[in-house]
Amino acid sequence: MSMSDPIADLLTRMRNAKEAQHRYVDVFMNSMNVEILKVLVDKGFIEAFLPNDTERKVRVFLKYSEGRKPLIQGLKRISRPSLRRYVSYKKIPILFKGLGVAILSTPQGVCDGETARKMRVGGELLCYIW
Repeated sequence: MSMSDPIADLLTRMRNAKEAQHRYVDVFMNSMNVEILKVLVDKGFIEAFLPNDTERKVRVFLKYSEGRKPLIQGLKRISRPSLRRYVSYKKIPILFKGLGVAILSTPQGVCDGETARKMRVGGELLCYIW
């Protein structure tokens, strides 16, 4: 099945899994999704992810706090295939006074907004996660 927006699919599957309080969710594996998941692990929004090369899937383990409340409160796709959004490093948004993460695709690779500001590089604003 051909998919026009695999990043939106990743975010929607994670959003649905967190609402249903699932322990993990399987998503399609591509290089952009794996890079986004690396940023989420570094920022502490998910526990881990395990790629399965034979099935071309990635199992994402969601992270919950006490009382089974998900750490991810929201996910929003910003740049879409029909409307790309680009920002300079000076205009990278700060979400919820630093509690959220803006994920960008930069010439140096996929990174969060804070790292991109430190590297002084802008790029395509992929999504917000808080």
